Amino acid sequence: MSKNVTMRDIAEKLGISVVAVSKGLSGKSGVSAELRSKIRRTAEEMGYRADSGANKKDAFSGNIGIIVAERYISDNSFYFKFIHIISKVLQQHNNYAVFHTLTAKNEENVILPDLFFHRRVDGIIILGQLSDAYTRAVSEVKIPVVFLDFYNEFTADCCVISDSFYGTYEMTNYLIRNGHKNIAFVGNIYATSSIQDRYLGYAKSLIEHKLPLKDYYVISDRDTDTGKFIPIELPIIMPTAFVCNCDETACKLISVLKESGYKVPEDISVTGFDNSVYSSISVPEITTIEVNTAQMAAIAVESLLTKIKSPSAHIGIIQVKGQIQFKESVKSLNYQ
Repeated sequence: MSKNVTMRDIAEKLGISVVAVSKGLSGKSGVSAELRSKIRRTAEEMGYRADSGANKKDAFSGNIGIIVAERYISDNSFYFKFIHIISKVLQQHNNYAVFHTLTAKNEENVILPDLFFHRRVDGIIILGQLSDAYTRAVSEVKIPVVFLDFYNEFTADCCVISDSFYGTYEMTNYLIRNGHKNIAFVGNIYATSSIQDRYLGYAKSLIEHKLPLKDYYVISDRDTDTGKFIPIELPIIMPTAFVCNCDETACKLISVLKESGYKVPEDISVTGFDNSVYSSISVPEITTIEVNTAQMAAIAVESLLTKIKSPSAHIGIIQVKGQIQFKESVKSLNYQ
């Protein structure tokens, strides 16, 4: 039987100090993101185990980590609904949620929480899009992970997303059927994969109907780096309808339109995405795409439990279709 691998063994292999190895494995600051990734990869390759007493394959804790970036948490956050549902589904499987808020500093410095390294959880659900560097680091750690509500090149093994592309494609088709030809899109297409897909669905609908894609009709709603909302600037040439990437943005846009003297939907139609609380508190209520959060959460939990039992299982990308909720923010132009 081979001897237990120690931090000193890892340090000697990499030609660095034991202190650096300790910091790299624990997620503490003091080593670069590149070196931290290299340390963890080497530790896994050498068979290092942080807790020598917890080496049974069947010694499950029954705890599942849920990690979400702090920028996604607000009083009316769409993700609170997700967290609540995930927790309920986990309980049905006799598992329990351990919630962790990822700070902007730890995300920027690619510092993974202790949940990854001390067998406190059996698997982790990453909720909401994180930086590519952080997502890559997560994907390289040997613990079952499911990425929920986003995807990129590092999440292909197992992620669950809403069908943002087809949802916004359907919504734009709906506006066109109602006589709208000048339609703008509101959302920073560089911010998240969901916004990108929603823009592409919008663009496909316009292309199919031979309507021009206009640069000035693509309007940002948030900062690319921080994800924080920014003031929405109306285009000089106004459209008859706006397709917004989410209900919160749609709600903010309606306020801007009202302040500028426009009535919704009498003068301008507005649509959203998510069917969150913002679609209901807005006046008028916002026509939107309802994301099937219950199905997404259930699939994410079941996929993670599958990976925990069978670490080599490849789940892939699973898309869950939403449905248009027709409310009060769209006016038909067909009878004008």
